[in-house]
Amino acid sequence: MNKEIRGLEPQSVWNNFANLNAVPRASKKEERVIAFMKGFGEQLGLETKVDEVGNVLIRKPASPGMEDRKIVVLQSHLDMVHQKNNDTDFDFDRQGIEMYVDGDWVRAKGTTLGADNGLGVAAIMSILESDTIKHPELEALFTIDEETGMTGAMGLKEDVLQGEILLNLDTEEDDELSVGCAGGVDITATSSYKTVDSVNKASFVINVKGLQGGHSGMDIHKGLGNANKLMNRILVAVQDFVQIHEIKGGSLRNAIPRESFAKIAVNSENDFHTAFDGILKDIKNEYKLIEPDLSITVSRNEDSFSKVMAKEDQDIFLKVMSASFNGVFRMSPTFDDLVETSNNVAKVTVANGKISIENLTRSAVESSKADLANVISATYKLAGYDISLSGDYPGWEPDLDSPILKVLKDLYIEINGEEPRVAAGHGGLECGILKGHYPDMDMISFGPTIHGAHSPDERASISSTQKFWKFLKEILKQIPVK
Repeated sequence: MNKEIRGLEPQSVWNNFANLNAVPRASKKEERVIAFMKGFGEQLGLETKVDEVGNVLIRKPASPGMEDRKIVVLQSHLDMVHQKNNDTDFDFDRQGIEMYVDGDWVRAKGTTLGADNGLGVAAIMSILESDTIKHPELEALFTIDEETGMTGAMGLKEDVLQGEILLNLDTEEDDELSVGCAGGVDITATSSYKTVDSVNKASFVINVKGLQGGHSGMDIHKGLGNANKLMNRILVAVQDFVQIHEIKGGSLRNAIPRESFAKIAVNSENDFHTAFDGILKDIKNEYKLIEPDLSITVSRNEDSFSKVMAKEDQDIFLKVMSASFNGVFRMSPTFDDLVETSNNVAKVTVANGKISIENLTRSAVESSKADLANVISATYKLAGYDISLSGDYPGWEPDLDSPILKVLKDLYIEINGEEPRVAAGHGGLECGILKGHYPDMDMISFGPTIHGAHSPDERASISSTQKFWKFLKEILKQIPVK
């Protein structure tokens, strides 16, 4: 299957991508891909180091005649989001990604593709192994754990890099030059609840699935369905007739939740089904255009259970979830159509007397991030829930006077005959953190077109990858002198 991928152009990039995708590389489980990348650098005879946190640094001398150019850092992250469809039988810890060609797109069979940020990694690998591409002295920085904490970038020492320019290859639209990004903070609300014996004999399972999901930063403005919020709407509509036994929704903070299921006990089947059918009709009508594959079903529960959430705790929980802010909080006053601040109600777990609600709050402005974090925290605190904030990382403040930005803008126009979009993204890039370590380094981000990142609908454009590869090679030729 991946043989078809290896025949695509540019072959060096797609070959390296296929090799990388054969290695399991979930965030916080990067041991195998770190060893893979270390071996890659050593086999090329290049100076290769792994730092204390697991970042891999490979240095390559300048091409003949390019020794007087500024040192360039090429940077991408090794980890990928592991998501699969509920009906896909796949073991991310053991299997490599199964890819196929669909017109102009490369996709994976029922899982995330790993083009975020695997295509950036593969492009850097292709530069490192080439004997013909002209370039200045290079420092290839492959960071770990970008997707679930950016701990690789955070743990990078401040005396490791010598480069004056950093090219981050993690932007997902090929006509975009990114000069800024959002920071983020994880907000987790927890509580305990009283369990009581269910007085009802009938029990059911409610399933919400078929949503698009997607990147909780780049796709948050699209109004896509959030499985956790939709499940709560259903439970609110039927609350007079049900007792909650268990809820599981979402999986990762940086992915819009696509699926949720709830086990409930029912005291009046006719009333329950009437209320359920009513809310189902409303939700389906609201999302019929944007979520055409949305499926909401109810079926009899095959497993027996006796304990359910006490009525008073259930009332509080449903109100908390209703009040939990999800979506766009503030649009940017600086860039048109850019989300400045948002929140994703990412993962909800209710079981065995414990409640956990996991959020990811993003903003390009630190004060706005703190404001929304306070709004969200206040909602949970009013209900008596415990709050923890973790994984805080800064945004990357745009510099429209960046020298490397001018180089890339002029070169893009020369190659493509049109101006690129200069933008700041709402996704998290490591540039903000790296800028803190190296404040004088000139940074920019770009990459090939990738859609549906962080979901099994992730796909990478073949023609865009060709465009990106040509652009990257030309950029390296145009790096200014020291």
